[in-house]
Amino acid sequence: MVATPDGVVPTVDMMSLRPEMAGSAQIALDLEAIIRSAEVMRRPIRLADARLDDYDAVYCPGGHGPMEDLCVDADAGRLLTAALASGKPLAIVCHAPAAMLATRIHGVSPFAGYRITEFTNEEENAVGLGPKARWLLEDELVALGADFVKGEMWKPYTVDDRNLFTGQNPASAAVLAEQLLKVL
Repeated sequence: MVATPDGVVPTVDMMSLRPEMAGSAQIALDLEAIIRSAEVMRRPIRLADARLDDYDAVYCPGGHGPMEDLCVDADAGRLLTAALASGKPLAIVCHAPAAMLATRIHGVSPFAGYRITEFTNEEENAVGLGPKARWLLEDELVALGADFVKGEMWKPYTVDDRNLFTGQNPASAAVLAEQLLKVL
C-alpha cells in the first residue's frame, strides 16, 4: 500500500535515478522499471486513512517531496509516532526523515535520542541544492534531538536503533528495504 497526503499520486525525484545516486547505471534502470510497473503507486490512499494496525511495517521513501509536505503533515506525524511506539519496524530513507519533524508536540519529538541517518548536508551541497534550500534536513533533525550519524557520500549506509531503520541516500534504499524484509 502507498499512502500520501490527500492520496495524491507521488512523483519520482528523477535526480534519485541518476546512476551516481542509485549506485550504478544498472541499478538506476532497475529502479526505474520497478517504479513504472508499480500499480500501487498509481492508486495511493490518503495518509489520513492509513491505519497502522492494518500493516506489519512502515517504509517511507525519500526524494525531496517529504521536505515540502510530510515535514508538516499531521497524519504523517501521527503514523510515524504510532509506528515508533508500536515496536513495528519503521524504515525511513534519504529525505523522508523530514516526516519526523511532523511528530513534534510542543517542540518535543518521540524521535529525540534515536540514532539516525539521512541525506546529509554534504550530499545536499554536492548536488547544488543546499544553498537553495529553505532549511537542511541534517540541521533540523539534529535540532530535533536525533543522534545523527553519517557514512560516506553516495554510498549505501544504514542505521538501526530499536525498531527504527534509516538509510542515508538513494543508494541506501535497497539495502534498507532488505533489512526491513529480514526483520519481518
